[in-house]
Formats: sequence, C-alpha cells, structure tokens
Amino acid sequence: MMRKYFIRTPAWLRKIYPAYTWKINTDEKILYLSFDDGPHPIATPFVLDELKKAGAKASFFCIGKNVLNHPEIYRRILDEGHAVGNHTQNHLNGWKVPDADYLQDIAEAAKYIDTHLFRPPYGRITRFQSKYVAGAMGIKKAAIIMWDVLSGDFDETLNGKQCTENILLNSQNGSIIVFHDSEKAWPRMSVCLPGVLKYFSEKGFRFEKLSCK
Repeated sequence: MMRKYFIRTPAWLRKIYPAYTWKINTDEKILYLSFDDGPHPIATPFVLDELKKAGAKASFFCIGKNVLNHPEIYRRILDEGHAVGNHTQNHLNGWKVPDADYLQDIAEAAKYIDTHLFRPPYGRITRFQSKYVAGAMGIKKAAIIMWDVLSGDFDETLNGKQCTENILLNSQNGSIIVFHDSEKAWPRMSVCLPGVLKYFSEKGFRFEKLSCK
C-alpha cells in the first residue's frame, strides 16, 4: 500500500514554505524530538520518564482541551524543562475549516498554553492562516514548526520496529522528529522512543528542546 505521507520532508516542500521551521541548521550532533496531541494520561508520563532517563529535552505540541483535562501532566512537562507548543484547542485541520474558526481555535488554546511555538495539526495550514497565527496567540511573532522526520507512529499499518527504522535511517544533525503522545500512537511510540534515545545517545547525539524565535 502506498504511503500518503513523507517520512523525510523533501527539499522541494521546504522551499515552497520557507517561512516555516522544518529543521535546525547545525553542525552539532543534536536532534529535536517533538510530541504531538498530548497531554495523555499514559503516553505522556511514559515519554517524560524515558526522556529523564536519557537526560533529554523535547518539545510537546499540546492540544488545549487535553491541557484542560490533564493540567498536572502539562505542569510536569514544564517543570521538567521541556518546551511546549500550541497545537490548537481541538486538533483542527486548517484546510477543512473556515479561517476564522481555525484562528479562534488557536486563540482558545493560547489561553492555556503560553508559548511562541505553533504546529498545525496534520501539518495543514493555509498561507492566509499562517499570517495571523501570532495574533491569534496574542504575541508579536510565532514560530510555525513543521518537521524533518516523521516516526509514522500514528500509522496503524506500521509496527514499533518500522517506526524506529524510519527515524534511524532518516535523521541527521538538526532534524526535528515527530512522535505522538496519544492513544492511537501508543503501541508504536512506546516501542520506538526508547530505541531511538538509546541509539542516538550511543552515537553521541544530544536531544534538545526547540526555542526558535
């Protein structure tokens, strides 16, 4: 079956949308792990435990309604020194909803998520919407964070080993890597993340949080 998404973001796509952050330019052995869709009562604490064991920092793109449902987990993310990002209040697809509704959903999430980082759910946002993200978040400038490598942990046709291989074979210095701390991704993410942390730690990589301004 043909996959409907890129594991590694192609250069031509990055060139079409140069204002978005796809990876971090660095010669250092640094990777930027990111987790979408939490906080989740099982997946997120697991991720935080694994990151702590590895001495790693990461970025969590949170859904506003999940922050409201699990404020103690959201607080733990912050207390342990990780970055947070706005992932809308209700995980809206920017291509499928009116602009006003999309921006209002970002604004609602911004009441609970204090950040200058934004990642559009599914990576789908229009050029028009992107111009007004910062305003919706109540800030002067927002960083729209995309990614360099997808683990594929959301794909129920894959297993944890395949998701691990997706990352090991495609990541390089400065890669922004996407996992999901969600119910759907849990069977694959819970297998993939420990292996990725171990492999790259042994290769001398550091894991840092995003702080793009």
